Amino acid sequence: MELSWFMLALLTITGFIAGIINTLAGGGSNLTLPALMILGLPADVANATNRVGVFMQSLVGMRGFNQHGQLPLYDLKGILLPVLGGGLLGSGLASYLPPSLLKPVLLGTMISMSVVILFRPSTVFPGPEEKSLTVKQSSGAWWILFAAGIYGGFVQAGVGFVLIAAIGGSLRYDLVKTNALKMLCTAAFTSVALAVFIARGQVAWLPGIVLAMATMVGARVGVRLALRVSQRFMKWFLFLMTVAASLAALL
Repeated sequence: MELSWFMLALLTITGFIAGIINTLAGGGSNLTLPALMILGLPADVANATNRVGVFMQSLVGMRGFNQHGQLPLYDLKGILLPVLGGGLLGSGLASYLPPSLLKPVLLGTMISMSVVILFRPSTVFPGPEEKSLTVKQSSGAWWILFAAGIYGGFVQAGVGFVLIAAIGGSLRYDLVKTNALKMLCTAAFTSVALAVFIARGQVAWLPGIVLAMATMVGARVGVRLALRVSQRFMKWFLFLMTVAASLAALL
């Protein structure tokens, strides 16, 4: 497909903003998915094409956090195995089930996340003196991460919130390290999901590559912001983005 100047500008602007939002919290796909559908892509193709940008921005964000010593890798296998397994299952479901299921799943998840962050923040955010845990040390962490992988493979939009809840809530990392691991997990299961969508011929490559370039720049900016802002700011930003995602899902 050919891209007009309007389409290029739309993908560049939304991609850049989404890259920042996804690095700091999540919900950037609520901007990029509608942008792709404005181009005329069907919902399932837009969902698949969006993964190109998500994968590339995750690699950039992961590398940025790692360069600043904020990406804990000692429990890599324990974290990635359930996420990858869930991502494979979720992407398979997304590829074969009706696209009409995406919206109710997204809406239900985002509203639940908003309620938890507002009324039970300790469920997601560890206290300042809490020590992080490995997957083996945390009861139920494996299944929580597996469920997060299923959601990410199936919907993608809002998966950052789900991963923050899964990683911060079950493994008790602070928000900076949680965000770093979130980018790592997103890159992992998105690679699986993207492979499924490519095999099914559901990726529109030209808009996908344009979007990816913009989100990569946004991710670089997002890492710098994440390292500089306070934990309090991050918590409120996460809550506001979750509410915004809930409202977007209602439209």
